[in-house]
Amino acid sequence: MRLSLDGQSLIITGSTQGIGAAVARAAAGAGARALFLTGRNIAKAEGLVAELRDQGVAVAIQSADLAHPDAPAAIFASALRAFGRIDGLVNAAGLTNRGGFEDGTLEDWEALYAVNARAPFFLMQGLIRHLLERGAPGGIVNITSINAHCGTSELSMYAGSKGALVTMTRNAANAYLRHRIRANAINMGWSDTPGEMVMQGDILGKGPGWAAEVAANLPLGRFLKAEEVAAQVVWLLSPQSSFLTGSVIDLEQRVLGAP
Repeated sequence: MRLSLDGQSLIITGSTQGIGAAVARAAAGAGARALFLTGRNIAKAEGLVAELRDQGVAVAIQSADLAHPDAPAAIFASALRAFGRIDGLVNAAGLTNRGGFEDGTLEDWEALYAVNARAPFFLMQGLIRHLLERGAPGGIVNITSINAHCGTSELSMYAGSKGALVTMTRNAANAYLRHRIRANAINMGWSDTPGEMVMQGDILGKGPGWAAEVAANLPLGRFLKAEEVAAQVVWLLSPQSSFLTGSVIDLEQRVLGAP
């Protein structure tokens, strides 16, 4: 069975690297006609844009810092100007800054919730309003985190922001089910994305060898791959999952609740 996004136009945030870039590649391979990419450093995506265009996909890209309150509206307006219509949204951008009950600051809170909760909400709002005006179906996939269930002590704020996005996903799914607007989420487990490599190796000071050491002790002996997340995103946006909405997939190397 081929997963099909034939003819779809998508917005993918955080798509200059990591999960978002993998989603863009997977969407192009599934037949998406147009992709609107965003990120804080669009120079990172030059090769990706050329690759997608070589496949015949219309690509537009915009520098965007989702911490700015006006970023979601600006992204959606630019995407509409570029492609005329938008059929789906993937909120892949996110911050993983640390902040717990003992050391978290107001600045930490505002940064995490701005990027991980506020920006996805208003991007979802933009798509939902657009689809309602068109009377068209559409899909939303939010990249959340397994930490949304709880998280470790240093991730209190991060976990809360991802938990908020999970709840908003289900709320949107329930509110717009009869309009055929679907919203689902993926609670990602540990993945060695470029951002995570910087966070663990540089910011947290674990050095260049941290990833191999950690991977060896994971149940499957490796990290979750960006391409595995992207494959789930394509399925959730495709007609092959047309009955699925309000679902949250735990893409993790353990079964929650198991001893």
